[in-house]
Amino acid sequence: MEKKIQLTQGSKYKITSMESRDKPLITRGMFKGYTMIGDIDSLCMELDSSHKGNKGKIRVIPSHMIISIDIISIAKEEKKESESIYVG
Repeated sequence: MEKKIQLTQGSKYKITSMESRDKPLITRGMFKGYTMIGDIDSLCMELDSSHKGNKGKIRVIPSHMIISIDIISIAKEEKKESESIYVG
């Protein structure tokens, strides 16, 4: 069985999204998580040094605007310890 590809926090991606009819918007940086804008799910990206003065700022990209996602590097997922609940 193939392993599913998932966006993971701390991984680095290059995202191409719609900016205008003639030109796409390129976002490079670290994936920080998901958020909602009203009822639209969106990705949060921390911009890297290729964005010069905007390095470190968070860009929110609505998911329906995404054209492609290039995986630059994948962060190792931290294993969460399962919580046990004892009822007695």
